[in-house]
Amino acid sequence: MSGGPPVFTIGYEAATPPRLTEALRGAGVALLVDVRALANSRRPGFAKRALSAALAEAGIGYLHLPALGTPAAGRQAVREGRPQEMRRIFAAHLAGTEPQAALAGLRDRARGGGVCLLCLEADPAQCHRTLVAEALGLEVRHLAP
Repeated sequence: MSGGPPVFTIGYEAATPPRLTEALRGAGVALLVDVRALANSRRPGFAKRALSAALAEAGIGYLHLPALGTPAAGRQAVREGRPQEMRRIFAAHLAGTEPQAALAGLRDRARGGGVCLLCLEADPAQCHRTLVAEALGLEVRHLAP
């Protein structure tokens, strides 16, 4: 872990869009990085278009990095209660060329501070966003909306 500002993570599973925005503002987040493979959601306000619009109104930037999302097999493993399998699948995925390029760009942005990674799961221990955050080599702080 290097010095400098932390990278934040947040899950929206138990949140509403206003509570999410409030948590981000409270932490000084300037850019929310969506690390879902597919930025869709059945939860109102959390699909890419609606979320990015609400964040823009709040003065928070939005960036979707699908290359840092969990592949379908990893998402299925989580749904079936096999988080260790998801970790193995995601680690193999993260080693790829496109995810490594996305990770390098994200690392540069995160070193400037005010960056938060978003995914669905409320528990960061059950979510790949923690693996992405740890791969950045910065201090990681988990937010709860």
